[in-house]
Amino acid sequence: MLVLFNKPYGVLCQFSGEGRPTLADYIRIKGVYPAGRLDTDSEGLLVLTDDGVLQNRISHPHHKLPKTYLAQVEGIPDDIALDKLRHGVRLNDGMTLPAGVRRVPEPAGLWPRDPPIRFRKRVADCWLELTLVEGRNRQVRRMTAAVGHPTLRLIRWSIGNWSVEGLAPGEHRRLD
Repeated sequence: MLVLFNKPYGVLCQFSGEGRPTLADYIRIKGVYPAGRLDTDSEGLLVLTDDGVLQNRISHPHHKLPKTYLAQVEGIPDDIALDKLRHGVRLNDGMTLPAGVRRVPEPAGLWPRDPPIRFRKRVADCWLELTLVEGRNRQVRRMTAAVGHPTLRLIRWSIGNWSVEGLAPGEHRRLD
């Protein structure tokens, strides 16, 4: 069994937690577990499954399953910054693998974040679409910061062929 879940901002990627929203507040299906993680301050697609082999295929970096993110970043990255992301960025735990990256318009029909990001009238922002095949801790945020454009909002849009499209925050879809 496979469950696609649109994880809202602020929800822990586990079924228990003291005083904070968790997966148990949204998913009542027994025996499924997250295939990978998504930070509490990130939103979007989380895949859950009851199949250990599939869980490993989704989450283990050895399999290089592409994960696509929409990142709202501070400032407007120039071609030099985008090229750095495309060729790999040096982080404190080593070089990242190259990433697919492009500037995109603000996604149409995107749900509002609760709470909203801080808005600064004098600082522009833009959206990037990034596709990674590795999954280091807070990798997208660290990569965009390393090229001078901190991430303001981060949404995982897809993992492989599965997408969050059509799911409102907090909704899930079961695929058998």
